[in-house]
Amino acid sequence: MSASVQLHLLRPGQSATIVQIKGESALRRRFAEMGIIKGEAILMERNAPLGDPMEYFIKGYHLALRKEEAAQIEVILLGDANG
Repeated sequence: MSASVQLHLLRPGQSATIVQIKGESALRRRFAEMGIIKGEAILMERNAPLGDPMEYFIKGYHLALRKEEAAQIEVILLGDANG
């Protein structure tokens, strides 16, 4: 099984499965309302010009998260052919 990494470390085009969500209960609740739940697939789309926020694709919609928020989400890469 692959080791988990924080969501903000993904590069554009990489897909992953969410395995753990950290942070305060209010932040975890907000993530759940956005569809960020354990077992869900997420795709890293792109970074803003200065690197923050980052754009992801999950459950059929685009979602922008700050690096601090994305760092609270642990994922396992899917099909990591790029190394």
